[in-house]
Amino acid sequence: MAAVTLVDLTQVRSSQYGICVKKRIGEFCALTGNGSQEPVFFIAAPESSVGTGRFPRSSIQEMFIGFSNSPQVLCKSSLSAALYSFKKAIDKKDISNVKIVTSSRGRGLFQAYQELLFTSAYNFEYSIMFDNLSCECCPPGQRTDSSAQPADAKRELSTFLQHLPALKGDIAILRSSFISDCFGHGFSTRTGGISYISTLSSLNLFCNPRRKDSRAVVAENLRRLGLQAGFHPQQFNLIKCNHASDVWVMGKPAPDSYDGMVTNQVGVVIAAPGADCMPLLFTDPVAKVIGVAHAGWKGTLMGIAMATVNAMVSEFGSRPADIVCGIGPSVGPCCFTLEQDSAREFHAIHPDCVRHMDSSRPYVDIRLATRILLSRGGIKPEHIEDIRIPHQSESTLCTSCHPELFFSHVRDGLNFGTQIGFVWIK
Repeated sequence: MAAVTLVDLTQVRSSQYGICVKKRIGEFCALTGNGSQEPVFFIAAPESSVGTGRFPRSSIQEMFIGFSNSPQVLCKSSLSAALYSFKKAIDKKDISNVKIVTSSRGRGLFQAYQELLFTSAYNFEYSIMFDNLSCECCPPGQRTDSSAQPADAKRELSTFLQHLPALKGDIAILRSSFISDCFGHGFSTRTGGISYISTLSSLNLFCNPRRKDSRAVVAENLRRLGLQAGFHPQQFNLIKCNHASDVWVMGKPAPDSYDGMVTNQVGVVIAAPGADCMPLLFTDPVAKVIGVAHAGWKGTLMGIAMATVNAMVSEFGSRPADIVCGIGPSVGPCCFTLEQDSAREFHAIHPDCVRHMDSSRPYVDIRLATRILLSRGGIKPEHIEDIRIPHQSESTLCTSCHPELFFSHVRDGLNFGTQIGFVWIK
């Protein structure tokens, strides 16, 4: 499996430890072998630190003269910038195994960045080579520079990410004309964020540890969405999906997973994810209650939509006739198929929910099934809205058919991004 080596020289001053460090680098080179094709990166002094005695780019490159695989030297404005550049480089080559050569203190710092900037989709191995640097040319009792601390990593990385340009255009939020102005709400699209991996680009709003978009990047995407939509990320609560029908009533102990959430707390933002599954928003302008649900095909059959409505009714006194529902973007019957046994369950809800029932994989309309189930549960049909793109006549939004606007599991496979539906009481 392909691997990459990253050598950390950010805490080493060449004026004090030049010969000693070069000796250690020589040992590293001998272990690596000059015939190795694995890429090697060095993180050296920030560009702003020229003249401070840290390792210059030219000195590092001289060490590798004659090697078949010359190293890449990252001299950026900050360690955050260097590691972000490093991550982009290895993601481009689809490399997940990382060997880091550093000091003991450097390991603590890099592990802090690893937690923020990488996920468990990457494998890290640390080699300590720069502890107790000393030789006849080095001042006695000196050690590597230890000014940088792990506690600084989160703040520095956050500041760096905030200055990155948005990708794929500006943030665009879809809204329902049915939802009262006493609520803030919206459905995100995929533009305006900083996620750069193709199927996650650009406003991915969920960090899955099996994928390569880090929680720091997702947090920055959420911060930008909040600025545009009018909410603060600290008030944000995202459903913990399990493709079932459990509902969390905020204020009560939260289950380990749940696909619905309801509250009457003012200012608290609740949200449901979607990437073919439907994010559903529920608002009751009379009782001032809100709910969200994540409804894939399994959750639809298990009744997550009405389970959310029933929680609003039983916990906060809502009446189904007062509740308004916005159905967010999801995969359409043009692109979504199921095995016959599962499709037959949708056919039982209503025959119009399934196309080509006699085929091996019939096409299924989960949006229509949700609308029918909600109407049967007491939600007025005129209070249910399928979200559309403004000024377009298309009746529904299929996430799989609109790669410029939406993420899609059906279209993009396992490494897919996530959009959300969100709502709060003003």
